[in-house]
Amino acid sequence: MNDQPKSRYVVGIDLGTTNCAVAYIDTAGLDENESPPSDQPVKPTVLSIDQVVAPGQVEARPLLPSFLYQAAPQEFPQGSLDLPWSAGRTYAVGEFARTHGVQVPMRLLSSAKSWLSYAGVDRTAPILPFGAPETGDEAVPKLSPVDASARYLMHLRDAWDQHLAADDEALQLTHQDVLLTVPASFDAVARELTVRAAQAAGLSRVTLLEEPQAAFYAWLGDHPGAWRQRLRVGDVVLVCDVGGGTTDFSLIAVSERAGDLQLERIAVGDHILLGGDNMDLALGVSVLRKLEQQGHKLDPWQRRALVFSCRQAKESLMIHADLQAAPVVVLGRGSKVIGGSIKTELSRTDAEELLLDGFFPRIAASERPRAPRRLGLQEIGLPFAHDPAITKHLAKFLGDHRMPTAVFFNGGVMKGGPLRQRIEEVLGSFAGDGLRPLTGTDMDLAVALGAAYYGLTRRGKGQRIRGGTARAYYIGVEASMPAVPGMEPPLRALCVAPRGMEEGTEADVPGQELGLIVGEPVMFPFLSSSTRKGDAVLSIISGIPTRRPIAATSAIGNTRNFGLGNV
Repeated sequence: MNDQPKSRYVVGIDLGTTNCAVAYIDTAGLDENESPPSDQPVKPTVLSIDQVVAPGQVEARPLLPSFLYQAAPQEFPQGSLDLPWSAGRTYAVGEFARTHGVQVPMRLLSSAKSWLSYAGVDRTAPILPFGAPETGDEAVPKLSPVDASARYLMHLRDAWDQHLAADDEALQLTHQDVLLTVPASFDAVARELTVRAAQAAGLSRVTLLEEPQAAFYAWLGDHPGAWRQRLRVGDVVLVCDVGGGTTDFSLIAVSERAGDLQLERIAVGDHILLGGDNMDLALGVSVLRKLEQQGHKLDPWQRRALVFSCRQAKESLMIHADLQAAPVVVLGRGSKVIGGSIKTELSRTDAEELLLDGFFPRIAASERPRAPRRLGLQEIGLPFAHDPAITKHLAKFLGDHRMPTAVFFNGGVMKGGPLRQRIEEVLGSFAGDGLRPLTGTDMDLAVALGAAYYGLTRRGKGQRIRGGTARAYYIGVEASMPAVPGMEPPLRALCVAPRGMEEGTEADVPGQELGLIVGEPVMFPFLSSSTRKGDAVLSIISGIPTRRPIAATSAIGNTRNFGLGNV
């Protein structure tokens, strides 16, 4: 990207588990030699995204729900799913996919981003919608997590070109500098697969940015001068990002250099597959029990539809503070609606009680997530966190690093006021009084807005957060030792990128000789650590906790995270 001329636009894309969003800054009017005045923020523009909202009806909306519905043959009249740039469509992405898919969940593809991060499956194979029939009258075409992500990005690209590049090919999204966000906890493989999806969508000038950082950039962009008054040297900001599929924690420290405040990302949490999807499932189970007590029996696909309907009810309760209950509806099955639709409701009291006590319980700072008790045989599926208590995962993260003095919330789940208040209460019990919440961003759009703002900082305009790579990365090296019966040679780790390594960094490489096996199949374990800091390039680390083989599920392989810092 550095070898290419600067594009007119810098574009931030939030490729979210639940929603996608696009924000951009037109740099044509910015002086190349001067930064914007510190008290006049540069406001990114949010792209209105055309999408089908009902059969034959297209509207432009700021969010594109991350759902893809593949219609059955003759399900809709011809042209019902067409978009301004595409005719003859048999699938829908966005709002209609989400709402209609509740009724026919076996044809609805969702949570592609969560599957993209799961090393236990081949993420390049057509596996989604997971569990949908592949043969017979109800067979559903399937996509890989990579291809599904590419479909969402293609939709965003086409919407961009329709609105901003209809008369000028040079302004097409493929020619713009794109900042594409990923969870901070994504490993190297998931990041590479995200780039592959972007390339499949025709986006060639892509830079990845961690979502918690992007959201914090949005706050900085909204407070270009005031943030220096709200933060002081020694502050540590916890970015608590709970989205649809993942929970991400990051710590950003405030320091001083040459009399000016500096920001540095000092810690990133491990990958926690825990978020709104888990909460929807919990609400679905709670409502299912009530329906079963009333004599209703739901088949597996109706249960999935129930979870989607509970998601809609939860979102309604979060958006409308005065709403005391939201409807939950599950359609009957078959060519006729046997017995009619099953209708009930989700009350605000029940929802908040389940979510607060189940996912945000009051705990002591010493508590930790319970360790999973694994069985030898497991069903294939997403590896959700074994312990749903987000506050316990937070206690572990802060115990491994530092206690914050301020907290910044992001993610769709954190739109719920009672949930934010509970986390503030728990953090207060950890660190004592004085914790300051940083507010003032749109949690639906902050990641896209902040990514666009970061694109501007890459051009020397605005406050940049230092930090480099969130993890240290290593290649596994087999130790040289005499053969010992019943013992394999231990695995050591060769550091190829230290934690905190900044973009464009040059490093002196010491002399180091290694042997390379040729002429037979071999494995190159790729390892990472989120806690170890200070290893030099090509230094060799001993004491790897396990020699467990790493199975390659794609041409890229897998990354295993290991806690050398805790050994």
